[in-house]
Amino acid sequence: MSPDFHLPSALGGVLLGPSAALLMALFGRVAGIGGLVARLLPPRADDTVAERVAILAGLAARLVTGAPVTLRIETGPVPLVLAGHLVGFGSTWGSGCTSGHGISGLARLSRRSAIATATFMSAAVLTVLVLRHLR
Repeated sequence: MSPDFHLPSALGGVLLGPSAALLMALFGRVAGIGGLVARLLPPRADDTVAERVAILAGLAARLVTGAPVTLRIETGPVPLVLAGHLVGFGSTWGSGCTSGHGISGLARLSRRSAIATATFMSAAVLTVLVLRHLR
């Protein structure tokens, strides 16, 4: 195996598809992190708060296990905050986040999700090209 291969990450990726499919099949809900968080803050008065908390807790479980999380951010706080706001704006304007459109939307063959995914992936490629190769 490649030294870059990380088994827990690979297993998590493999579980995303069936988890998104089950969430849609059993509850009629899209597995988008942006929507989960948006409906938690503040909590909505419905019967799915526990479900959203459980999904987010599962995502945060790696932090609880004490396993080191290595993350290297090579920018200052201003570009980081600006990027966060742009992602939040895009999620709101696009009626869904990258995981909602890219995993659940594409699996449902949603035209809107295909356009959204093509848009944010193109923006990501262009951003990397400009910031890493053309400066």
